Amino acid sequence: MSANVSPADYTTTSPLGDSCLLIGRIALIVLFVMSGIAKFTDIGGTAAYISSKGLPAPTALAVLSGLTEVVGSLLIVIGWQTRIVALGLLVYTLIAAYFFHDFWHLPQGAERLDAMIHAFKNLSIAGAFLMLAGSGAGRYSVDARALCTNGR
Repeated sequence: MSANVSPADYTTTSPLGDSCLLIGRIALIVLFVMSGIAKFTDIGGTAAYISSKGLPAPTALAVLSGLTEVVGSLLIVIGWQTRIVALGLLVYTLIAAYFFHDFWHLPQGAERLDAMIHAFKNLSIAGAFLMLAGSGAGRYSVDARALCTNGR
């Protein structure tokens, strides 16, 4: 590191970086919005799938998962409490991978491969949420406006 560069220089986000964070936030949540809406349009089917995995209170979990996906997505896209919401969705995504893409319980074949791909997709998405939790939403967010308003 050069003597003329401080550690703070590496944490300053440029307008391009902030634009990338905004576009990335939008791209990251598309799957969650669609999945959450699908859960609400078929609570019974979602509850039956949850029940098939041996989890308790399947209808309550179906509603809770739909709410988590839709509300969490909206909070991420507007950038409100982004770091906390990203950590929450990270945990949610890893839990979903463990219970619903448990390829290690399946015999070799197409079904196992499909579940494994979905599990690793969830792991990748969790990584994106982890990066978002670390970086924050950037300047194009409610979080950034709140910091400016509060004089920080």
